[in-house]
Amino acid sequence: MPRAKQSRKEQTAPPTAADARLQQMRRRVHLGRLGVWAAVAAGPIALAVAVATPATVVRAAPATKPTTVKTTVSANPSGYATVFLNAWLHSRADRESTAQARLAQSMAPDVDLPQVSDAQPAPESVVAVRSAQQTGTAWSVTVAAQYADGAVRYFAVPVVADSGGASFTVTGAPGVVAGLARAESTQSPYTVTVPTDGDLSATAGEFLAAYLTGAGEVDRYLTPRVQLSPVSPAPYETVTVQQLLAAEEAASAESVPADGTRVRVIAQVEARDRDGRWPLAYELTLTARSGRWEITALQTGTTAQAGGDR
Repeated sequence: MPRAKQSRKEQTAPPTAADARLQQMRRRVHLGRLGVWAAVAAGPIALAVAVATPATVVRAAPATKPTTVKTTVSANPSGYATVFLNAWLHSRADRESTAQARLAQSMAPDVDLPQVSDAQPAPESVVAVRSAQQTGTAWSVTVAAQYADGAVRYFAVPVVADSGGASFTVTGAPGVVAGLARAESTQSPYTVTVPTDGDLSATAGEFLAAYLTGAGEVDRYLTPRVQLSPVSPAPYETVTVQQLLAAEEAASAESVPADGTRVRVIAQVEARDRDGRWPLAYELTLTARSGRWEITALQTGTTAQAGGDR
């Protein structure tokens, strides 16, 4: 008998994963039946509570509203007032069908056109010289009109801009006003005279010649990692430095100072082309490196930008 029992145990296969899952399902069914019979034994009210108890619900968090990015539009209406005044000064009340008259009326629907004869000259150029914000959306733009005889007449143009600065309207007729007063000039920081036969003057002169005439490579005069393109096409045939003034005393030294020394200078130059002579001025920043001066920045008109390795 013991040997037969051992044989039956050897023939019995170990339980599989499927058998384990089946046993779990049987336990759940058995426990469910016990719960129902317990509720019945407790009475109909307990049974109703057991059936009506809601399941726990997990709600997803509400999505975060995207942040609204507002684009700020410049509301300065100087350009708009300039275009309007140019069209208005070229218009005639008895010629409302002309292109200039239609343009002026579209920009200022409530403004009358001038009643003048054909002998009244039109301006050669019109440019805004000042703009002042009077209220939140109301502006007054002073526009200068220059005529062929050299006369300049100033007009104040009232303009209203919308809250975003995307649209404008001229709200009234232009008014002739007095010219702008000339402001007092500030004292120049360039008070140190630079020797015209020194290394600094030579570098500045050669650089400006390459920059304005195309004679030579501009890059050879620049500080590493500084990029500056020459004027193209080259407007002048020759460029000569007439005077060089600096803001720092280091610029007046006969020899090139220690590496990293930086000076600011203003170069008064004479540029020549086929039509004549042009007096020009350029503000430069130079840096000393390895016993030579290099151009680090050109402030007049444009600024040299840091770029790739050189």
